[in-house]
Amino acid sequence: MAQVISGPPPRNRPVAGRIVRPKPQPKYDPFILTVALALLGLGLVMVGSSSIGIADRDFGMPFHYLLRQSLFVLAGLGAAWLVIQVPLKVWEQAGPVLLLLGFMLLVLVLIIGREVNGSTRWISLGPLNLQVSEFFKLFMVIYLAGYIQRHEEQVRTRVAGFLKPMALLGAACLLLLLEPDFGAAAVLTVTVLGVLFLAGVHWWLFGVLVFVVGGLAVLLAISAPYRLERMTAFLNPWADPYDSGFQLTQALIAFGRGEWFGVGLGGSVQKLFYLPEAHTDFLFAVMAEELGLVAVIVVVALFSLLIWRALLVGRAAWLDGRFFAAFLAYGIGLGICLQVFVNIGVNMGILPTKGLTLPLMSYGGSSIVATCVAVALLLRAEHENRFDESGKPREGEPW
Repeated sequence: MAQVISGPPPRNRPVAGRIVRPKPQPKYDPFILTVALALLGLGLVMVGSSSIGIADRDFGMPFHYLLRQSLFVLAGLGAAWLVIQVPLKVWEQAGPVLLLLGFMLLVLVLIIGREVNGSTRWISLGPLNLQVSEFFKLFMVIYLAGYIQRHEEQVRTRVAGFLKPMALLGAACLLLLLEPDFGAAAVLTVTVLGVLFLAGVHWWLFGVLVFVVGGLAVLLAISAPYRLERMTAFLNPWADPYDSGFQLTQALIAFGRGEWFGVGLGGSVQKLFYLPEAHTDFLFAVMAEELGLVAVIVVVALFSLLIWRALLVGRAAWLDGRFFAAFLAYGIGLGICLQVFVNIGVNMGILPTKGLTLPLMSYGGSSIVATCVAVALLLRAEHENRFDESGKPREGEPW
């Protein structure tokens, strides 16, 4: 009788008189790395181009913002390199501490924060400004992924297991709205709800909560005149092109001038004091004007690939029973997706004007560093999908 051999096949198999060795696997996902670095590089180019006029006027240095953004990118890459060395189990254990730190910083912003354009969102650290909401969103995702890992059955089957993170979310949104930062509160809320939905919350409970949260969001939007004005101005910006519709009309002009291939790098007219916040909130519009529809499609494709890989990483971890890695990846992917959608939607006039940066591209140290750290955590999750704690490849097909 033939002998039955159990266990995995040998790693080195003789084929036609020679030994075939499996190709070594890259330590980190090359797709995520390539896309993130490409977006960072393109963002640097566009920050430099879009900020030349305002930097020369305010500082007498055309590349003032480009130099600062370069330092932010280096800081973000350095932070990402440190984060990626740390096993996910350490981040899971640190989740409650990080969330507590985030709440303390949100309260501190309201006490000693720096006010800009009527909003108090930054803590001054000498020449730098820390925007706490950018890091709090990441801290909340880390905590929520750990909470689901510890209470996965309660989240799916019990109302109390679902309401506990909702209470924390409500407290965080209250602090964010006091700044006020309606955009960050909205992104955080949808991200948390999305992660809980993927965790298996009952449909009826999720539906009730979405209805309640949606109703509260509408009430908040119409309770303040400036919010209501922003909510309605985007529907017809040409009705008041010199006041409430000014930003959007200038952004739409930029898109129209860009056509297919743009007017050329550095050739934007709208960035010359026509389009407010050209290097932050409306960087995408300046890119569309200078590089055209082709660049718009490329950037959207790069973000789509990054989000797709995040969801694949989450599913692979979920199938392996590692829920912290799974929902961390899901949360990061959803958070980036929402912020990209809102920023591009605002630039193209399909959403009300909101002060949200384009991840990995817009000017801003807090946004760049926080997103680089988030991508590093995603890379770590993907790494642990393929390698065990000792660094040996897991059984089965890579990726």
